[in-house]
Amino acid sequence: MNITGHTVEKLEDPTGILTGERYEYLLDVEVPEDDELYTENGLLIKVIYAVDENGARVAQYYLMERSTEKYFDFELEDEEEELIRTYVAEHHGAEEPEKG
Repeated sequence: MNITGHTVEKLEDPTGILTGERYEYLLDVEVPEDDELYTENGLLIKVIYAVDENGARVAQYYLMERSTEKYFDFELEDEEEELIRTYVAEHHGAEEPEKG
């Protein structure tokens, strides 16, 4: 799995229930054809990144097909999850996110 780029948007909590800030990252991902995550329509990973008094963390992630936005019911392997955590942490704050 190779992350080739991303977009980020700051999410607003209209209820005020959540502490800290939430960001939605859409990661562009390439996977080999022989990988179970491969789809001809491309793969995106939607990541909810939380930043609060406890630090920053990946709160949730979802795998989805790029062209149809259909969600997949897969869990990533530990090293793939670590790749996502590392990528988002390295890129967080590097650019100004769009307001949601």
